[in-house]
Amino acid sequence: MSQRIPPSVPQLPPEIIQSLQRVLSLPAQLEDPLDDLSPNFNAVSSLNNLFPDDLSLAPESIDVVQSRLAQSRESVQADIDRLRSELGNSLTGPELNGSDESMGQEEPNDARMGVIQELISDLLLQTTRIREKSSESSHVVHEITKDIQLLDLAKRNLVTSIGALRKFGMMVNGVSQLEGQLAAVPRKFRDVAQTLAAIKNLASTFKSSLRVPRIAVVLKRVQELQGEIRSILETEFDAFFLQDPSKPVKNAVISEACTVVEVLGEDVRNHLIDRYCTIELKEYRRIFRANDEAGQLDNISRRFAFFRRLLATYDTDFSRVFPPEWKVGCALCVKWGDVTREDLASALSKAGPALTVALLLESLQQTKEFETFLGRKFGIPYADMLNDLAPVLGIRNPRFVSSAFDPHMGVFVDAQDKALSDMLTPHRGAKSRPSLDGVHRTGSSSDPVNPPNTVLPSSTELFFFYGQNLEQCAKLSTEGMLAEMFGVWGKWLRIYAEDVLMAGMKRTEKERRSFDGRLNVAEIKNASLLINTADYCQVTALELEEKVKEKINDKYQDKITLQAERDMFVGVISSAILILLRELEVAIDGSLLSMQRTSWTTLEHVSGESGYVGELVQAVQEVVTIVRDHVEQKKYLRNFYDKASSVIITKFTNTLVKSRPLKETGAEQILLDLQGLRSCLLKLPGSHSAEGSTYSKFVTKSTTRLETLLKLVIAPVDPAEGFVQNYILLVGDSSFSNFQKVLDLKGAPRAEQNNLLDSFLTITSTKDELESTSFLSSLDMDPDSSLSVQSTISPAGSRVSLPSLLGTGSSSGQGNATFASLGLTGGMSSPPPTDVTGKGDGKKEASRISDFGRRFVSFAVRRDTTSS
Repeated sequence: MSQRIPPSVPQLPPEIIQSLQRVLSLPAQLEDPLDDLSPNFNAVSSLNNLFPDDLSLAPESIDVVQSRLAQSRESVQADIDRLRSELGNSLTGPELNGSDESMGQEEPNDARMGVIQELISDLLLQTTRIREKSSESSHVVHEITKDIQLLDLAKRNLVTSIGALRKFGMMVNGVSQLEGQLAAVPRKFRDVAQTLAAIKNLASTFKSSLRVPRIAVVLKRVQELQGEIRSILETEFDAFFLQDPSKPVKNAVISEACTVVEVLGEDVRNHLIDRYCTIELKEYRRIFRANDEAGQLDNISRRFAFFRRLLATYDTDFSRVFPPEWKVGCALCVKWGDVTREDLASALSKAGPALTVALLLESLQQTKEFETFLGRKFGIPYADMLNDLAPVLGIRNPRFVSSAFDPHMGVFVDAQDKALSDMLTPHRGAKSRPSLDGVHRTGSSSDPVNPPNTVLPSSTELFFFYGQNLEQCAKLSTEGMLAEMFGVWGKWLRIYAEDVLMAGMKRTEKERRSFDGRLNVAEIKNASLLINTADYCQVTALELEEKVKEKINDKYQDKITLQAERDMFVGVISSAILILLRELEVAIDGSLLSMQRTSWTTLEHVSGESGYVGELVQAVQEVVTIVRDHVEQKKYLRNFYDKASSVIITKFTNTLVKSRPLKETGAEQILLDLQGLRSCLLKLPGSHSAEGSTYSKFVTKSTTRLETLLKLVIAPVDPAEGFVQNYILLVGDSSFSNFQKVLDLKGAPRAEQNNLLDSFLTITSTKDELESTSFLSSLDMDPDSSLSVQSTISPAGSRVSLPSLLGTGSSSGQGNATFASLGLTGGMSSPPPTDVTGKGDGKKEASRISDFGRRFVSFAVRRDTTSS
């Protein structure tokens, strides 16, 4: 091939040429004769080599030869593809590029392309020849083996035909044999079962051959025989079920007949089971019809007794006849349950208003117990019986017998609702207050035999009743009835919170007048008792919710929640703490009034703590001791300490403002008194007032700012610049009004004030770094005495957060507005009552909330991450 290329034409790369020659120039000695593509190729010799004898003409050998030829062709095709790839790469390879550079412009590109195309043409020619030779060889092989393949197909068809004919003959013989067995007297059902099973097995192979007339006739006869056998079996089983004494049917005959039923199929078996159940329950349905006396609810025990005898008869006469896997006894129970449920539903509907709770519960309890008895007897839960055997009996909607009572359980729920109403009537509304007082009279802290109650007995009675109710309901139903009962429990929890606990906080007009301006110890004890009771109720309500969720059906889980009721009890706790703070306010009013009446301007020297401080500390300790002794949960005590300290500091600050002018000596005396007050407040929590705690930080910070204010009052005003510098150093703002407040407290003369104010403006105008506001910005110089505590803001981040539910009005009477800003009534949907004194206008008081109370004490807002 390379000799035809002119010398002037550039050569292909040597490796490409060698590869082409290796493919196109075949060697003389080849292992495979088919590789010789020369004109001397002899196809007959090659075939003789491939098929040397008759055994090699077998289909398996032919398949091997064809596989080898296919592999050879694939190998050649792979070589062609490889050469094409290498040829394509050579067009841009360094050899051709080098040739181009050496030739320069001597040879045109068309000459090179012509050589390449000529090489490719030769290559394609050789490939075509290989394909032609391969196709010719394949055709020759096919012609040689065609007759052999036809013979092999004929052999397979012959074998299949002979097998089918043999099976058909067996089926025909079986049909004849079965006809004889059915005509024999007595019939041997065991032999019939074996023959019928063999025939059905053979007939299944001819279902695709129904077009053959002879086969169609035989298969039709098989179907007719199965119908005849079914009729015979129904007659035999009816005779056995009805048990005619003159023509007794042996158990062995029916046992063998059951094997024939198994062969006939599931439909026949289900029909016979349903037939048996219907016959057995025929007398039961006649006796216990819903219209007859025996079918009424008060005779439900007779129903169960009758069916017990029916089961005993089954155990004696029938249980050994039917195969165990048929579960005829369970099917009888399911059929009985379906019939009985319909009868009971009819009887309950007809009973109407005459249906009593006692009869309803007694009947339901007996029904539940009998369902449990059936499950124990057969070793399978009654629910599984329904699921497994209801389809056998054609029951589309299987349900428990006891489900017939569900639509009528409202009678029971109404009865429990009435029982709860009767239980709480002595404690509701106007009777709630005497109920509270009675609790305190029944016990004494000094009597170990009869200790005081920490919670209202009515609350423990209520939840004890709930516990009994839950246990009873769980036994009767875990469906809708339990969900309805849960709704009733939630309803009475809400009523208990509103009509018992909240109503217990209302004081009569007589009580209000008798303790006007005096500490009411009984009121503190009542509020503490209400806090304990509300906490017990909200904790136990959560436990009740969890118990119900464990027992009720899953589809009712989303409806089981008492969160709203628990929030109401938390609201009760909030209101009770407000009462404690109100009593604390009353207790300290006297000592603060003494502070306000003191003539601080005429005081000549400081001589120890003032007398009112001891009274104030004593009053605070008295209230706190009572609260600490009667409130059980420490988290509520901590909350009370937080609010109490805020109330005391705010009222002390308001009293300080009302006592102006203070003068230097008076301010020094109040500063000394403040130390005693701070010491008292820091000791309020007792062992909980650890150094560095959030509470102590709040008290220290609050009193420190009061100290700052008093130090400014004490500071001399001469020189004016020094006083102003002292103000800037301690307060750090440039507010003209705040500086004026300090001068008012100090009682400086008007002329002196003008001089100080001018100096203040002159100095602060050059100090741009000063803030425009400070803690003095919230100081109200005209606090309303009736709103002094109302304006107090407790730390927003108190360690115990008590969301209030008093938005729709509080039943705690007076005092809620007084403490509205203590963080106890946050989140209300509407303002609570604000009549603290019984005479105030709510709108007027709301508009006059002291700016000092809102802002001055707001610096003490704190966050406590300590777990409550």
